[in-house]
Amino acid sequence: MPQSGPDPNSGFLSQFSNSEELGEHFSPAPAGYVRGRTRFVVVIGTVMSGLGKGIFSSSLAKLLKDKGLSVAPVKLEGYLNIDSGTLNPYRHGEVFVLDDGLETDMDLGTYERILGQNLSRKNFMTAGQIYTEILECERRGGYLGRDVQMIPHVTGAVKMKIRELAMTGPTTGPKGKQIDVVFVEVGGTAGDYENGFYIEALRELAFEEGDGSTCFVALTYIIEPAILGEQKSKAAQLGMKRLMEAGIQPHIIACRAKNPVTPKVAQKISMFSNVPMKRVFSMHDRDSIYVIPDAMRSEGLDREILSILELHDRVDTVAEDAARKVWSTFASRLSGPRDHQVTLGISGKYAALRDAYASIDKAVEHCGVALGAEVQIRWLDTSDVDTAEHAATALEGVNAIIVPGGFGTRGIEGKIHCVELARIQRIPFLGICLGFQMAVIEYARNVLGWKDANSTEFDSKTKHAVISELPDQKKLEGIMGGTMRLGAQDVAITPNSLASFLFVGSKLVRERFRHRYEVDPVFIDRLEEAGLVFSGRHPQHAIMQVLELPLTSHPYFIGAQFHPELTSRPLAPQPVFMGLIAAAIAQKEPSFAQTPTGRRWVRSASTTPTANSHS
Repeated sequence: MPQSGPDPNSGFLSQFSNSEELGEHFSPAPAGYVRGRTRFVVVIGTVMSGLGKGIFSSSLAKLLKDKGLSVAPVKLEGYLNIDSGTLNPYRHGEVFVLDDGLETDMDLGTYERILGQNLSRKNFMTAGQIYTEILECERRGGYLGRDVQMIPHVTGAVKMKIRELAMTGPTTGPKGKQIDVVFVEVGGTAGDYENGFYIEALRELAFEEGDGSTCFVALTYIIEPAILGEQKSKAAQLGMKRLMEAGIQPHIIACRAKNPVTPKVAQKISMFSNVPMKRVFSMHDRDSIYVIPDAMRSEGLDREILSILELHDRVDTVAEDAARKVWSTFASRLSGPRDHQVTLGISGKYAALRDAYASIDKAVEHCGVALGAEVQIRWLDTSDVDTAEHAATALEGVNAIIVPGGFGTRGIEGKIHCVELARIQRIPFLGICLGFQMAVIEYARNVLGWKDANSTEFDSKTKHAVISELPDQKKLEGIMGGTMRLGAQDVAITPNSLASFLFVGSKLVRERFRHRYEVDPVFIDRLEEAGLVFSGRHPQHAIMQVLELPLTSHPYFIGAQFHPELTSRPLAPQPVFMGLIAAAIAQKEPSFAQTPTGRRWVRSASTTPTANSHS
């Protein structure tokens, strides 16, 4: 029988103050928490990182969510940064911004997309966060004279945060109910020094919650050296051994590999890890991550999880059947025939690393499926583009162009040349964050004739600083990030604009931001008089958030100061991206605009872009 947690009136520190009476078995929990009610799935990597723990964890979480269970993921990172905001994309991939403004690991984006739910700062934990809280508590005298140690203080804090997440309740249904299943992903691999305290905390958590409370998943790597021509399991076996030395007996093994794992290798993995063959899953390369949930379901992995965690009695079969049908339809379209083929150029400064633009890549994939289009992406590093002619050569034949976000001066002029190409050649264009700013600068330089137009981020002495920090921001000084606009904010949409057309006539939309510099209000009137339209603004302040060109001068030219890619979902593609890909198809195949899908997404001279014209 589940046992209730600590007294509702006691907090984390008061629980610690009584720890002498409790002995060394310290197991903190928030008020009202019932042990054993929430189950836990813990995913830990071996051999090497970057193999897809987040993909596996989120796919498994989706299967349980489809069954009517409430789920919540949490990513545990071992680095000392408080968040991911200052990490170079080349080192750690894309920075994903949550609705509440926390800058996180790109795996949080995978969870949001596959689960179709927004996450918060409770779903992301770093060693820097844990240590900071503990040391601040110690300085306040919170530990009553005890020496602060990794066990029980640090491990206790980890367990407390995980249990607090379990208490957040499902996003739908009755409030105040604990989450059914919390999915815990440990960054890196077993054996990494920085992850040791996480793994120990999770071992303790499983022990304290009781039998049937926790399912441990080991994600390993099956190597296949070309010189040998066969799969080898020894590295995976040694990685598993390292995990078991830490006191973790895995219940499920996920085997990452280039090709399907052979029965011989699966048998070896099963024998050396004490895991039945039916719980060894081949997570080999596939055309899309979105087919993995169905692959898991077909191999019965969802039923195995229900058995391990004793959750069969919580399943809603009606909800499961409906969710399965919707997702399977989407998954079948992923591999189905595509009626259209277009080429999309993405001109960014981190183009050498695809993970740096993971959300953009996925947003394009979502639109391709919805529009029945095969979208080929041509990546262009703008650091190598030094003239307009060079941009034209590099992007010759593309049907649309995206200029994404970024920070720093490298590659800026190349981005501006790509914007100029899209504007002059009437190529469908989307500028995102920094790409939005580059569109403003390009317009000021080449239409208004202000050849020195720039951003104060790159030239603090320019006379035409069309992009700069606003006065209120300039009053703020401090560490990097102090003047950043982060997280979801409202955008007021101008009626009868392209933006209004895309957002189905909505007057107010909510999007996620991650930037510091804005269009300087001093220049807005001149830019608009010259033909640039600011169709999305801050509801109260003179802050420009969407720009576009009229249909009479361009078929699709739009820029967003926010990051639309962060809110795109497989079953709900982001409108700004949908418009871009649809415009690309229509440019190549004019008849597309007359199809039902084309009429919904492509503006034409005979279409008045209001809510009623495409509802």
